[in-house]
Amino acid sequence: MIYLVTGGSGFIGSHLIEQLLRNGHSVINIDNFDDFYSYQIKIKNTLESIDKISDFEFTNKETDIQRLASLSHTDNYSLYYQDIRDKKGLENIFSNHSIDMVIHLAALAGVRPSIERPLEYEEVNVRGTMNLWELCKDFNIKKFICASSSSIYGNNEKTPFAETDNVDSPISPYAATKKCGEILGHVYHELYDIDMIQLRFFTVYGPRQRPDLAIHKFTKLISEEKEIPFYGDGHTARDYTYIDDIIDGITKSILYLENHSNVYEIINLGENQVVTLTEMVATIENALEMTAIRKNLPMQPGDVTKTNADITKARELIGYQPSTDFQNGIKKFVEWFLRKRIK
Repeated sequence: MIYLVTGGSGFIGSHLIEQLLRNGHSVINIDNFDDFYSYQIKIKNTLESIDKISDFEFTNKETDIQRLASLSHTDNYSLYYQDIRDKKGLENIFSNHSIDMVIHLAALAGVRPSIERPLEYEEVNVRGTMNLWELCKDFNIKKFICASSSSIYGNNEKTPFAETDNVDSPISPYAATKKCGEILGHVYHELYDIDMIQLRFFTVYGPRQRPDLAIHKFTKLISEEKEIPFYGDGHTARDYTYIDDIIDGITKSILYLENHSNVYEIINLGENQVVTLTEMVATIENALEMTAIRKNLPMQPGDVTKTNADITKARELIGYQPSTDFQNGIKKFVEWFLRKRIK
């Protein structure tokens, strides 16, 4: 099979590509190496995902990415430095490959930044996604997996969150763009027979996690004996999902799409285990054998109070079964973080 993966040099995307290549498939990776965080991290992710670990000498962004594309190109892997807002650029890629399925992970991420840059989030997360669907229509690609988000539930009072819950009250532009993606995806399914699964990810963590996200950020700050920003009273809670379980959920969704037709499904991928902010910090402290220095701050606009995934549908439909509890997941993450820091 030939899979096109958008955002394939990011956290989740690089792990997915690694798994797809290991399973003998071919992959086309589209990533714009956005400056949301260091492009150098994405280059390292890419090299790890294709098992080409090397002492990459960085010079400047454009040159480095061109060199990466050349270094990484093989018969079963191609990397394109491409923004999904550029439909013409995407069309050139679609023209050059026979694509069996699109797995769309690229997005402008983050709740708080979306409040500062709502129009840019709409351009990337809505218009960019529509560009991909338009090309799937034009090139007769009938299988599509899209990354949605648990943020779509807003401050849902009912827990755990089920796919049938009302999600008409998002509290951030980021969440609203993900809701738009689900609605518009259904339009393309109905009009053009594109089989589709929308995956609502619940707070993914693990090796290669973005450095701006809480677990990675807190681990770094605690290890350096610096203050961590501690928002609210510590009772906010998340359903943290380890990266291996997310990849398992995506690959099982791929298999489901390949073996079924007339599909439009929304599926939660979480651990179904809720961890408070206080518990999260304590678990990192235990793994590092260090004590955090907390800087107490008020709750931030757009942050939800709690997330908790009902994964009944995922279990029944695709056979999803998460296997990494939070304590073991943090242990694995901290081990990776310390190895990376030593290097």
